[in-house]
Amino acid sequence: MDRPCRLLLLSELCVRNVAYDVSLSRSLLTWKRRASSPVYRPFRASVNRSVPVTEIISVREEQWMNGSDQKDDSSWKKIKGGDRSDCRQAFTVLYVERCRQHHWRCAEVNFTCPDGVLCQNWVSSIREQLASISARPRNLLVYINPYGGKRQGKRIYEQKVAPLFAQAGISTHVIVTDYANHARDHLKTDADLSKVDGVVCVGGDGMFSEIIHGLVWRTQIDNGVDPNCPDEDLSPCSHRIGIIPAGSTDCICFATVGTNDPVTSALHIIVGDSQPMDVCSVHHHNMFLRYSVSLLGYGFYGDVLTDSERKRWMGPARYDISGLKMFLTHHYYEGTVSYLPARGIIGTPRDAGRCRYGCAVCQHNGQIQSERAEKYKTNEDSECADDGEWRTIRGKFLAINAASMSCACPRSPKGLSPAAHLADGTTDLILVRKCSRFNFLRHLLRHTNKDDQFDLAFVEVHRVVRFRFTPRYCQSDSDLELDLLENGKRQIFSQICRDHPACGCTRTNSSWNCDGEILTHTAIDVRVHCRLIKLFARGIEELQVFADLSNPCVI
Repeated sequence: MDRPCRLLLLSELCVRNVAYDVSLSRSLLTWKRRASSPVYRPFRASVNRSVPVTEIISVREEQWMNGSDQKDDSSWKKIKGGDRSDCRQAFTVLYVERCRQHHWRCAEVNFTCPDGVLCQNWVSSIREQLASISARPRNLLVYINPYGGKRQGKRIYEQKVAPLFAQAGISTHVIVTDYANHARDHLKTDADLSKVDGVVCVGGDGMFSEIIHGLVWRTQIDNGVDPNCPDEDLSPCSHRIGIIPAGSTDCICFATVGTNDPVTSALHIIVGDSQPMDVCSVHHHNMFLRYSVSLLGYGFYGDVLTDSERKRWMGPARYDISGLKMFLTHHYYEGTVSYLPARGIIGTPRDAGRCRYGCAVCQHNGQIQSERAEKYKTNEDSECADDGEWRTIRGKFLAINAASMSCACPRSPKGLSPAAHLADGTTDLILVRKCSRFNFLRHLLRHTNKDDQFDLAFVEVHRVVRFRFTPRYCQSDSDLELDLLENGKRQIFSQICRDHPACGCTRTNSSWNCDGEILTHTAIDVRVHCRLIKLFARGIEELQVFADLSNPCVI
């Protein structure tokens, strides 16, 4: 058994001309200022620092001039061979430092050694420990969307992310996408995934959706799984996915890291973090439609997306305009929702606790779902995993939402379902029944404050592993063709009413908003696949109550 507390090195080194006791173990790098006075100074910055070895980015050797021409700021310089007689060897350690609001930054500390042999010993020992961390990526495939959000993806990567990858010794193959679904198509057929340790996307939620569609589809084909069968157990992806946020909302990055900061996301990739995530497969009968990792929304959110697509020239402001328009329009839709409740799990959609780093709910429920899936693989007498009791709800709905994560973003810090979990094998099915505009506004406003958004008579929420929706008036493509043949005249007039709603006719169907994309069918079958993918993330960390005063970022 490994003994992480056993010291590998212990030396007296200098930091800014002050003596420190510096130690290295398999788990920690620690430097402690040598005590010069026993007087207690409560407001003096901490003289002890410890950095987990897993959060060290890199180490490099330096040389420090020790002559009269030295600057007061103890600057580090590369010294040519002829000048080595008047210098002391030193090395610089780059490491992760936590700042406010879940931000990470790359900090560094310079250690001066009394001789070159000791310096070489320290550098080689730290590099040896870093090389032994198998979770760290060495080669990455990077896709950049130059058109997403404010069209800053390429600049963000080149100025903020690429230098960090270079410092960490990560090799990258960068592809700038030329058209929609370029990354998805490349991953499906052309990408050589055997030479990379992970896939990184620079863009928004749409770009991330492209990556998972290409990667998940490729994994299923390679493992002989039929993606068009809704009852198939999908094979999990072996490659982790990194997200460098450069989109409009970056909901998925915000919900898994806690911030939409590119540097923070890059550092999570460098240290090799791994966060499993559930994925929902969406089918229409026996035809695959899409995968979803965040939000499936019918009614209000589907209408907002559909209307905003006609206003793309407005940029991100189109979502506010379309949201206001759809709220005032106040459409409701009739249909039937059937769902399979999650069994044997802990936690409910109305829990006060949130999904955080090391989440016990995800670990417990994920284990249950994995064991259950394994049981059905080995039990030949079982036809499928749907051995629970299906429940059915019929009614008129303003919105039907399925949240596989909190869906938090800067505009809605709590999200649509604050207690939803990333990797517990379930999704939160939220049904908002027909109500007045005032009551619906109350529900929407609770997404932005601390009130319980489910504590309303017209809202209900269920934690499910699978659900189906059938609209009262089914208008898939085949249904529309049949209606045109049988009732041509009535279909013509109904089409006019849909194009010009001022006539007062009630719309019969909405569209499904699947992670920001519109589905072509309204009757769908949704199944949650537990921990199908992994991200270069660790979940949102709880904020430390007692901050280290030596860290200027948290003062």
